[in-house]
Amino acid sequence: MAFYKKATKGKSPGQHSYTLEDMKRVDWCITKGIKIAVTPIGTRWQVELNINGKIHLNPEQYEGKEATEKMYEYYKYYYDKYNK
Repeated sequence: MAFYKKATKGKSPGQHSYTLEDMKRVDWCITKGIKIAVTPIGTRWQVELNINGKIHLNPEQYEGKEATEKMYEYYKYYYDKYNK
């Protein structure tokens, strides 16, 4: 019988059902140096934008699902703005 250490549970913003179009935007942004994530702030979440190594924090705080939805909105915004 194999023994393994059970993964510790961390805080999670929850699941977001992404589309293929979402993944296309995410891939394009990451390739261009635009990375967006959600980070915990107490019991809420904040959206962090890393644009070519420069970190920007959205000053608003969100519930978990709202934060992940906002993250994908940002990916769409940058994709639509710069993918010409």
